[in-house]
Amino acid sequence: MDPNHTGPEEYGHGGDTPRQRPPRESLTSDLGQHTPVPARTVQLVSGDFLLTVNPVDGSEIEPCPPAERPARPGRLTESERAEVERAAAPPLPPGPAQPALPLLARQDERESLVRLLARGRSVRLVGPGGSGRTRLLDVVAEDCADLAPDGVVRLNGHRRTADDLVHDLFHAVFDAPLHRPDRDELLESVREIGAVVVLDDLEFGGAALDELLDATPECAFLFAATPDVADPSADAGVEDVELSGLDRAAGLDLLGHAVGRTLTDEEATWAGDLWFESEGLPLRFVQAGALLRQRDRLRAGTSAVDEFGVFEDVRPDEAPYDPADGDEVPLPSLGEAAAPAPLLASRLSASARATLRFAVALGGEVPHQAHLPALVGDTHADAALGELVSCGLVSPVGARYRLAAGVPAQLEAAGYTDDADARIREAAQHYAWWTGHPSVTPERVCAESDAILAALAALSPLAADSADEPSTAARLAHTAAPAFAAGLHWSAWERALRAGAEAARIAGDVGEQAYFHHELGIHALCAGQLDRARAELEASIGLRGALADKRGTVAGRRALALVADRSGVPLAIAPTAAEEVPEAHVEESASPPRGVPMAFPDLQPPADTGLVVPGVVPAATVPQRTKDGVPGGLKGLAKRNLVAAGAGALLVAVLGTVVTLGATSDNDPASPSENVGVNPSASQGLDDGSLDADPAAGNKGDTGKATSRPTDPGPDGTLGTADDPTPTATESDEPSDEETGSKEPDEPDEPDEPTPSGTKPTQSQKPPTSPSPSPTETETEEPTEGPTDPEPTDPTTTPGEPSTSNSASGPVSSAPMETSASATQSTDQASPEEPETMI
Repeated sequence: MDPNHTGPEEYGHGGDTPRQRPPRESLTSDLGQHTPVPARTVQLVSGDFLLTVNPVDGSEIEPCPPAERPARPGRLTESERAEVERAAAPPLPPGPAQPALPLLARQDERESLVRLLARGRSVRLVGPGGSGRTRLLDVVAEDCADLAPDGVVRLNGHRRTADDLVHDLFHAVFDAPLHRPDRDELLESVREIGAVVVLDDLEFGGAALDELLDATPECAFLFAATPDVADPSADAGVEDVELSGLDRAAGLDLLGHAVGRTLTDEEATWAGDLWFESEGLPLRFVQAGALLRQRDRLRAGTSAVDEFGVFEDVRPDEAPYDPADGDEVPLPSLGEAAAPAPLLASRLSASARATLRFAVALGGEVPHQAHLPALVGDTHADAALGELVSCGLVSPVGARYRLAAGVPAQLEAAGYTDDADARIREAAQHYAWWTGHPSVTPERVCAESDAILAALAALSPLAADSADEPSTAARLAHTAAPAFAAGLHWSAWERALRAGAEAARIAGDVGEQAYFHHELGIHALCAGQLDRARAELEASIGLRGALADKRGTVAGRRALALVADRSGVPLAIAPTAAEEVPEAHVEESASPPRGVPMAFPDLQPPADTGLVVPGVVPAATVPQRTKDGVPGGLKGLAKRNLVAAGAGALLVAVLGTVVTLGATSDNDPASPSENVGVNPSASQGLDDGSLDADPAAGNKGDTGKATSRPTDPGPDGTLGTADDPTPTATESDEPSDEETGSKEPDEPDEPDEPTPSGTKPTQSQKPPTSPSPSPTETETEEPTEGPTDPEPTDPTTTPGEPSTSNSASGPVSSAPMETSASATQSTDQASPEEPETMI
């Protein structure tokens, strides 16, 4: 075949289309780069929020758009209900099927429970651990299948709150994937459920139980609890049914069914002593039956064992037994029969014993059988669960297993906690990898929540002894918490976040602390706890600000703004953590008492003049608090903006006044304003007795600057003609700050030198209207032909104030306009005294 022609077109090739040549470095790039594993993000609706669970930067929350809001949930179909019930049942252990034991001596309790439930009453079945409560619930649930419109709903209350159980009931009846309704919507939907709710392992009572019953008025509950659980309130209307132990005959009968054969006289006598010791608990007879089966196998020798060392699927009564062919194995002692866990475990496989060690280290939680090969290190370790179930060492709890009542204490006494620390580390590392894998669904993680949380709880005390456990615990919490949130198991979500925050704090990982505080704030916001949400989000924003994490900070601020919107409390406008405000010296001008001046302001000075107040901006401004504890930063910001706007408007008005006065002046020699002498009169201030004139600079004359206007009319006596003399520019045309008497606002006042006339005018205390703190110096310009408009030479003075000069030709008059002092003298008729005119 021609390499340039890939083949006929009927095979999907392009005919004569040349094949694209692969890049030269394709092999190297494929080996050197790997496609990153995508983050498992889940979007769900919680109340009227749209929550995006992001395990990388933290979850994002926003108001749910109307198009994203789910419709009113409908009820599950029969097939869907069956699938839900199958998922809630414990998995069948691998290996040969175990024979089901009959329910003995429980007929009275069974009929009483069915009769009460048929009347719509709620019942609480109370019995100690190992009394057979779960087995009795299974039988009663079958009897009540047709009593209610919604049938029977099986729930488990192990480590579940009342709120968790209400949500579990909602999702067991309604089809609402990725939807967690708010409280009002939840109660409205749950009130419509009419079912018999069988709830095993109840762990609360009192007010919490009343809350559960009030939320579901159309449901009849069958609770199963131990005697140490709190009793329901007197108004709850829940009846208690006591579940005691079996009698002697029922105990021997149950032992015979557990062994699978008829008991000998010696075994019957031994069983009678066991009944007296165990108070007739059915669990003890199940475990005693396992001891007898192990004894039969030991007496049978190797005939019941295949070549791989695994017990064959053969009943002990079917195997030939000759006492002369095997060793005589005595019956267990009464103490071993009363606490049979160590003896039973010693006769199990190595994988089963390793599984028991993990269960003891995890507080009684047995890992799922799918995790046992990875934890134990044996590919056939999943068969260990079947051994433990057949021996009665584990019991079902919801969709999983845990050690039976009394077994953890017996195994601890036998030394099964010697390597508990190593088992905890191994379990935590395994679960940290497994929960973070993209192929693992949130539902599977939620089903294993008890073991994961047990690993987190057990790893926390070890954090202070080693530097590895805090990071491992934080990593496990970081990977498991988003899965719990996506699986709507929010009580486990909160517990994982709190354990992770503590582990990150011990490890000193600021980034992980910020993540966990952010998630706790999101959880509190969804739960309606706005105060706690605000505190958690503010802590997260502060930590992320210290790390310069912009994306995380933005997500936290969005959530915090949503908290402020829901609570009706505005956010404090103040520098947050890691935002430093440098110190700066500024001058804040007070607002004029009569508002912003007009284009032609009144020349009469007000009674109270504004003062220039030097201030220092602190590094961090603490907002004021109202009586409700609400920050008052918004009010302070509005005040500062108002002051700045007033100062800007005042400056614009002053400049407009100067331009208007200059435009309207006509340089008329006969104008009264031209008759002002060289040294204008000055009036005494109304506030402190000082004069409103610029202070003199020693014996050098006036402090004003020379202007470009000619001051001598010349021979013809007319200003602005060609015969006017030209002023000479000298060094005095550019007076220094000392000559003009101007100084910075922060400099202290110094006494002025007396003028030649013997008077000592002081510096005016009238504030400048211009924001510039010091006057600008202008150069002397050459005179131009014709009249020119007067220009203010000192921006620190208000319109109308004089500006004198100390030029080489002697003191001359400035622009022909009336000074503020003169205007004050002419307009203020109530002045008590007439100031002198300086000539």
